[in-house]
Formats: sequence, C-alpha cells, structure tokens
Amino acid sequence: MNLATLIDPHPEDHPALISRGKPISYGTLRAEVAGVRGGLVGLGLEPGDRVGIVCANNPIFVVSYLAVLGAGLVAVPLNPLSPGAELERQLAAIGARAVVAGPSGRESIAALDRANVPALEHLVNASTGVLEGAVAIDQLAASPPTPVVEVDDDDLAVLMFTSGVAGSPKAAMLSHGNLLANLEQVSRSEARRQHPDDVSLGLLPLFHIFGLNVVLGVSLMAGSTVLLIERFDPESAAEAVVRHGVTVIAGAPAMWAAWANLPDTGASVFRSVRIATSGAARLPTEVVDRMRDRFDLQILEGYGLTEASPVVTSATGMGYRPGSIGGPLPGVSVRLVDADGSDALVGDAGEVWVKGPNVFRGYWNDPDATRVALTADGWLRTGDIAVVDDDGFLYLVDRAKDLIIVSGFNVFPAEVEEVLLDHPAIESCAVVGVPHPHTGEAVKAYVVLAEGQQLDEDAVIAFAARSLARYKCPEKVMFVDEIPLGMAGKVLRRALR
Repeated sequence: MNLATLIDPHPEDHPALISRGKPISYGTLRAEVAGVRGGLVGLGLEPGDRVGIVCANNPIFVVSYLAVLGAGLVAVPLNPLSPGAELERQLAAIGARAVVAGPSGRESIAALDRANVPALEHLVNASTGVLEGAVAIDQLAASPPTPVVEVDDDDLAVLMFTSGVAGSPKAAMLSHGNLLANLEQVSRSEARRQHPDDVSLGLLPLFHIFGLNVVLGVSLMAGSTVLLIERFDPESAAEAVVRHGVTVIAGAPAMWAAWANLPDTGASVFRSVRIATSGAARLPTEVVDRMRDRFDLQILEGYGLTEASPVVTSATGMGYRPGSIGGPLPGVSVRLVDADGSDALVGDAGEVWVKGPNVFRGYWNDPDATRVALTADGWLRTGDIAVVDDDGFLYLVDRAKDLIIVSGFNVFPAEVEEVLLDHPAIESCAVVGVPHPHTGEAVKAYVVLAEGQQLDEDAVIAFAARSLARYKCPEKVMFVDEIPLGMAGKVLRRALR
C-alpha cells in the first residue's frame, strides 16, 4: 500500500484540482506526480528520508506531497510564512535531507543558514525566482517516472509539527495507515462521504493536518475536486464558492465569522454547499446562528487533533446541538477519564482519551513526550476536557493544557516565551491566550524587564517576529514588575488571564 495511490483509480479527464481558475485533471496530476517522484529518487533520496514542503495551497504542494509519499519518503509540511530561523529549527529537528520551496516560501528558505541544518543536501525551487544551489522542480518533473514504493501500514508518511498534548512543539509521526484510517473513518458515514461530483473548498492551509487530510485527502480518495485558494479574503472566497459550485466546506471559526459578518452578500451565496463543518477551535453559537439565518447554511462542529490524523468526532449526521462536537467517528473509541483514572459519569467532566488505527505513532525522537501522550495500551491522552450527555453528544469544556488557538493554529506559550527570553533586556515573561473578535484567541505577553533596561511594546513584537510565524507573535505586551508563580514555581496563567 501507499497513500499516494489515492489518485490512481479516478478518470483521466476528471478535474482533481482547480487553481487560479484553471482545472488540473487526475490524468495530468498523475503524470506530474510520477515525474517529480522519479526526480526525487534521481537525487539519491531513499525511503524514510525526510523532505520539507514549504509551500502554500497550490498544485506544487499537492504534486510534491504525493511524489514524496510515492517515493517512500516522509513529507514534512511547513508554514511558508515562517521566518528562516523557525524553519531552521524544524528542519534540523527532523533531519531533513531535502526541501521543496514554493513561491511563498522561497525567501524564508533562501534565508536559511545551511550550517544549522546539517542533513540538508537538496533544495528544490518551485518558484520563478532564483534560489541559490537549488534544482528547479520542472527538471524533476521531466525525469523518467519510477514506480510507487510499496510500504507497510505503520511506515512513516508525514511528520507534522504540533504543540503536542503537553510541552513545546514537536513533530508528530503519522503513518500511511494512520492517515488512510482517518480518511476511511470520515467517509464511512453517508452524511460525511464525498462523491466524484463534489467540489471541496481548499482554503485551510495544507501544512495543517486539517487541510492536508480532511480537505485534500478525503477529496482525492473520493475522486472529487479541490478548489485551491492560497490566501483568504472573505469576499473573493465567497465569489469562488458561487463560481465553482462548491459543495463541501471545512473551515475554522475565524473563516466562518468573517463570512457571517460580510456586508452586502446575497442570501444564495452558499446555496450549492451540502456539507459545512468547523473545527480546530470552538465555533461561537452566534456565528452558527448568523450563517443559518443569513444563508440558510447549517454548520456542524467536529473535534480532532494532529495526533489523531486528525478527526475524532463529528456532529455531521447527528444533527445540530449548540456547542456540541458530535460523537466519535466509526472506528474511533473515546473515553472521558476523571482524575482517578475512571470513566467519568454522564454529565461529569473528564479528559478525552482516544484509541483507533488513526492514532499516531508518537513524537519524533522524543520517547518521553510519547510516553506522556500514549498509554501502554494505546490510548491517546488529549489533554482536552469534555462532558457527554444522555444522547451521546460530546461538549468540550476546557483544555488541560495551556494551548492558545489563533485562527485554528496551535500556539504553545513555552515556544513564545523561549524566544522572548533571548532578548537581553527581558528578565522573565509569560504568555497567555486572550479572546480576539476575529481570530478566536490572540497571544498576549507579560514581560519583566531587566534592571536598568528600557523596551517598548513594538520592539518586543518585532523581536518575536524574527523567529516566529506571525500568528505566534504577541498582539499585546504588558510590562509588569513580576510574573505570578505557584508553589512549584510554575507560572499561574489563570491569574494572568
């Protein structure tokens, strides 16, 4: 088996992708993937080698991803808007031997200090600009095709950076079997299943597991079409929905909120949409109500995490209950576990534990974090707290971890704090998430300056932006005399909030 063969059974002339208004058929996609796959093998890359993909939502990402998997390599999707320093840390951490740089990621890759990424041997330039020492992706695509490499279910397919269920960001190991299992779990219900005539909105970033497997993977398995959009503008995205007859939209709360408040938009904009789902963060009830009242569109929530490939629960097919994330997918087991390690009673809060073939293999080169996340008998401890009602509807009530979710993207405070503490004028700091009307949450930093030092808010934010993706940077900085600590010396984040 190999996950890359998802595209093989579909008709030659049926559109697989639409990008910038132009369709790309499954036949063309297969030919381009085969060429790039052969080119990667021609570079001397071998099964198990890690390949970074630093690219936005465009055909280059899709071709590169499928070619990497098909060659038996491990795909590492990364945010193309991340600064070079962040990409350096990630590529070094997983020992990447090659990187594919799309147009939006070329500058960050060009800024890499190759000495800090010792295993990196090959750069593949997928843009029109010059990238020193890189081979052009067109050269790879012209290579003689090579056969798809047969792999086992538990062979590694993707490394996806996540904050993890505890601790600072780390790379979750997802196998071919993990990803395929979740595609099958999502598609087992008729209410969630896609069909070849569906058009799915490819707006969620493909470097995020939600976009990669739920949007792209489910569509390619079904033989349907993905409308790729690189940047979100509410008005132009709504126009694209109408123009291309989009039938499936999986989105994050910030996206739905932007549409719900879009002025001068006709009530028929989403008339073609038959499946509308939201995940990655809690969707405000007022957004659900407004989308239903304005556009006659019912949005249903689900729940997942990178370590589960990612979908765990969905309300699609169950009906709408305000605030509910629905119930477990077929083939996914969920427990709510109380502080004593027993199953929580109906109506009582418990930590969400997940088990199934979609649950990841662990964290790359981090056995300690893996032991924290996975029990000896294979249950994933998510760190999220939920309750269940008498009808089996689950409701998230809290996060046991200090994760901040900005527009559906995970930000772990420790990562931001580590960067801020590198500034010589900062003696100590703490980071929390605070409500934000557009992104759900925003990062807020509390900073204690070293004696005799002066620093303003803009300088702190600019310093963070040198090493962190923009969504991870503080939106607000408060200068304080001390950071509140508990008896064990840990930051009292609740007190800061």
